[in-house]
Amino acid sequence: MSAEANKHFQSFVDAGKPVGEVIAINSFLVQIRGMQPVNIQALIIFDDGSQGFVHHILEDRIYVLRLNNSKLRIGALAVVQQEDLVTKVGRDYVGRVISVTGEPIDGKGPIAADANWPVFNGAPPIYQRELLSTQLETGVTLIDTLFPIVRGQRLALLGDSKSGKSTLATQIAINQRQTDQIVVYVMITKRRSDIDLLLSRLNEAGVMKKSIVVVSTIFESLVSSYLAPYVGCALAEYLWQTADQDVVIFYDDLSTHAFAYREISLLSGVSPGRDSYPGDIFHAHSSLLERAGKLSANHKCLTAIPLVLTEGGDISTYLPTNVMSITDGQWILDMNVFRAGLRPAISVGLSVTRVGGVGQNQRQRAQNAQVFKTLTEYNRAKEYAHFGTEVSTSTRKVLIKGQQLNQIFTQIPGETYSLAAQQLMLDLVLADDAPDSLDIPLLKRAATEAASSITSPDSYSAALAQLKSQLAGGVHR
Repeated sequence: MSAEANKHFQSFVDAGKPVGEVIAINSFLVQIRGMQPVNIQALIIFDDGSQGFVHHILEDRIYVLRLNNSKLRIGALAVVQQEDLVTKVGRDYVGRVISVTGEPIDGKGPIAADANWPVFNGAPPIYQRELLSTQLETGVTLIDTLFPIVRGQRLALLGDSKSGKSTLATQIAINQRQTDQIVVYVMITKRRSDIDLLLSRLNEAGVMKKSIVVVSTIFESLVSSYLAPYVGCALAEYLWQTADQDVVIFYDDLSTHAFAYREISLLSGVSPGRDSYPGDIFHAHSSLLERAGKLSANHKCLTAIPLVLTEGGDISTYLPTNVMSITDGQWILDMNVFRAGLRPAISVGLSVTRVGGVGQNQRQRAQNAQVFKTLTEYNRAKEYAHFGTEVSTSTRKVLIKGQQLNQIFTQIPGETYSLAAQQLMLDLVLADDAPDSLDIPLLKRAATEAASSITSPDSYSAALAQLKSQLAGGVHR
């Protein structure tokens, strides 16, 4: 132990902080005797200068999760450094890739922190919040039309492995290059290839400069996996509450976070409950997601989008139902839709948003109802057509409209559209006099160009008329 570390440790002992002795070590899990009184999540420093935080308190000992990998010995001393676990936060973290400990891992040099922020900060009380009202533009037409999200909302993204959860989250993050929002993306227990893919997409889209990426890899300890979403939330909260900044945070994903927390709890001797998860797994996630919302003090929002794995597409298992009960809606990705070639593979029948509609204007609400009706009629007509039944002219029209809508709703990674462009496309396709033959890729390009000139309801009508005229020469009834 260095003289500096010894002096630092001794300063807390001299200050009368509770001291304890290490009596057992199991990798990152340390048992300490004699450290009373102490709080859950209190920051502990050992006599070798390494740190940890209190995870579990029993009558005769406490369990501490270590934050360092240095070798620790039985009989080592530990002292309470402070009552809460904190992390460094600040504006300079925007545009950077950091580890769970707050250290930069992007090779761009050190980061100057503005302050320390509690990792397990409490959610703002009800009286400090206000009603949500502003739509968060995802750039994904299917979502913005049928299952919109508003700033400050908590909306879960569920799906099977390889169903496109991370890709959809990345699309939404990329679209924030056109908004005033900061993106915080938390990667929990990820492979290096997954991390590189995300970073390359964010950099290519030019959105990395307004993003913070918190990384926990599969090679790090379970403690890092457990802390990652809370550290990411602390960084987002600081920008939201003190820098008056709208922030959207992605937790990719809470399933691996729950797996890590379950292993830590089982090693700590916590009694297992359903699916061997500890009894407080609901609290672990609800205390995290409830930190999102809209503040009445500055009218700014923190939006939370947790990703959750559904094994075999089953959304009724313990973890997905837990998260769905905490959030204000869910986007559910379906492998059958995925195999049909639709991207994103969102299940229209199972997905729902409970408050997202408050951010839509009158035209969007009308389109929402019309799209739902058309898709329902399309799926019904498709069943008849599947058996080779001869269909009427009206049914054939429904089949064509349904196919056109599916083409509009299919977007590759990085392909996003403004709300105005989405409304132009849908108005043109849903119109009674819409042509049966329509070049959808051309429509998408033309709508994007036309949307740039829209500044008022009158200019919208003019843009729609111009779009119809522009496409008229290239379509046939």
